[in-house]
Amino acid sequence: MIRLIDTHAHLTHEDYGGELDRILARACEAGVDRIITIGWDLPSSIEGLRLADQYPELYAAVGIHPHDASTTTTDALEDLAGLCRSPRVVAIGETGLDYYYDHSPREAQIESFREHIRLARRLNLPVIVHSRDAHADTLKVLREEKVEEVGGVLHCFSGSLEMAEEAMGMGLFISFAGPLTFTNARRLAAVAEGIPLDRLLVETDCPYLTPVPHRGKRNEPAHVALVAARLAEIKGMSLEELAPILWTNSEAAFAWERGEPDG
Repeated sequence: MIRLIDTHAHLTHEDYGGELDRILARACEAGVDRIITIGWDLPSSIEGLRLADQYPELYAAVGIHPHDASTTTTDALEDLAGLCRSPRVVAIGETGLDYYYDHSPREAQIESFREHIRLARRLNLPVIVHSRDAHADTLKVLREEKVEEVGGVLHCFSGSLEMAEEAMGMGLFISFAGPLTFTNARRLAAVAEGIPLDRLLVETDCPYLTPVPHRGKRNEPAHVALVAARLAEIKGMSLEELAPILWTNSEAAFAWERGEPDG
């Protein structure tokens, strides 16, 4: 039986209302033993921690997404810091830059990103980084804010191999999601092929980015097995061979010891 960790899920999303028990049961059947539910603003971070306190297979990351960067006030950051007193919080995030939608001004995104990394360094927690159409600035902020002191992950990676290599040089892991399974994802597959096995993670980013063959439907943590299977295919190995490596990487990437993991 394979064991996998969905390192990035948004289980507080309204799409899951009233169904969480069934969703977690399906994840368990698919071999998904742990799930990190990710905050995108203060309310979702608070709710994510509440769920992590309720379900032993869930852990939380707390942060403010670049879409909501304008809400990253001093008070909000201190509220996030307070949530991190819980051992169920294993990372800060998601944070980062999104120049595709630009829902918050870029200056606000950059400042919020910096503040999240500073908070992570203060609390000795890894950072979960979102980067869309902002790869150069993402790397610049990561370098300048010394992310190598805490490490973390570039989630739902969409950049180049060169970007991945620079990020890995700063101690970051590279995580792939549903787009890796898409038929037109040849460039992304080539990037995944070039990343060392000991730096790889998988995720769903659910309810978004559902992998093939369920594309177009709501995503959920059970589907991380499909991403892992495609990654194994790219790497020329079986899922049974890759799964323990992904598990080890996930344990290295996040602050599980705060949550007293069972595995």
